[in-house]
Amino acid sequence: MTRRFHLRTFGCQMNEHDSERIAGLLAAEGFEPTDDVEEADVVVLNTCCVREHADQRLYGHLGHLKALKERRPDLQIAVGGCLAQKDRELIRERAGHVDVVFGTHNLGRTATLLEQARLEGPIVEIVEEHEAYPSALPARREVDHSAWVTIQIGCDNSCTFCIVPIVRGAEVSRRLGDVVREVEELAADGVTEITLLGQNVNSYGRDLGAGQYRPRFADLLRAVDAVDGIRRVRFTSPHPKDLRPETIEAMAECESVCPHLHLPLQAGSDRVLARMHRGYTAERYLERLTAARAAIPDLAVTTDLIVGFPGETEEDFLATLEVVDEAAYDAAYTFVFSPRPGTPAAEMTDELVPAEVAQDRLARLVETVERHALARHRSRIGRVEEVLVEGPSKKDPEVLSGRTGQHKLVHFRPLGGIDLPAGSYAEVGVTDAAPHWLRGELVRRTAAPRRARVRIPLTVE
Repeated sequence: MTRRFHLRTFGCQMNEHDSERIAGLLAAEGFEPTDDVEEADVVVLNTCCVREHADQRLYGHLGHLKALKERRPDLQIAVGGCLAQKDRELIRERAGHVDVVFGTHNLGRTATLLEQARLEGPIVEIVEEHEAYPSALPARREVDHSAWVTIQIGCDNSCTFCIVPIVRGAEVSRRLGDVVREVEELAADGVTEITLLGQNVNSYGRDLGAGQYRPRFADLLRAVDAVDGIRRVRFTSPHPKDLRPETIEAMAECESVCPHLHLPLQAGSDRVLARMHRGYTAERYLERLTAARAAIPDLAVTTDLIVGFPGETEEDFLATLEVVDEAAYDAAYTFVFSPRPGTPAAEMTDELVPAEVAQDRLARLVETVERHALARHRSRIGRVEEVLVEGPSKKDPEVLSGRTGQHKLVHFRPLGGIDLPAGSYAEVGVTDAAPHWLRGELVRRTAAPRRARVRIPLTVE
């Protein structure tokens, strides 16, 4: 009988892309996907340790699975990803019903480990370096028209709050020719939008090459821009200290590179930035942001912001608000500092900001961000935007949702006689705006979806 797998993903786009690889590996072994955990023969939890309370969510799911395992002893449970890389034996200690624990560097052995555990019993296998570059593994995507492409794994930075270098390892760039080849294959398969993934994409290539030639991120953008069939190129996430003039120039010149820049600020206080080991000052950050906006028409800018970093004073927080006011972001991901065991910031326990103070600062920060986001969105009313259709709105199936080149969410109603499945491109006239979305009216369809590959359901949290 055909065995079925259920795959649940926690965390960032890198984790989601890893799950596509895991799904591809299991499908290659004859497994079929299911979104019903009750029907699964294998349950894989691909974990994150960057998001707050990631361990609590994992053990909550494992608690529910324990009862299912008791009813069905043949059910296999595997835990992989960042939290598995970090906690290793602890997962087996806290959840003895888990069959396989594997880390970020050996996801290519998922199917092999499951078979080995089925024959020999529970396994914990964590390696410290990648056995194969993740993009060398087969993948099965959930979305037909859009795909992630890994260009770099690991991180060489030393941000004091970040666990990524510990669980993902040192930076390793993928060869430019291999990236372009994968993009060409995706384009031939019907993909029109790609997102280049890395922990620090704009440091891409500094570990490649010898002598006079070493590919840079700008070179990669130009090479991918030249691939026929790709209409949109996105990337995440760059580091402000590595946003160089040639990258800004390539973004401005490449037709398919979207006018959207996610540039994590984290804090606007130079004192806090230094304690975070971010490698730039607020002034330098704003200079590079200004250069990008001057070179790229209609550039949308988003960011990440942390409040309550150990030792943050009210003066430090007000400095962050000043930078946010000057940057006037289109959107921001805002967080209260949460210590990650194993990071330097987690040891700064004597300087923790009281929770009520941090929450108050977060509310003030969100108000500032949303005020600017609303102003920027209202400035788009009356414009016609090209939207990549994602499908029906989650709140109203009679309404379609899509994204502009600036990655802005647009809701609109289809017109009779015009078929707009996911992957279509359409022009929408913007009629209304809110801090997190635009609303509009369909003008016309500009492109239909292209040929797509089989979809594999992935559950993401």
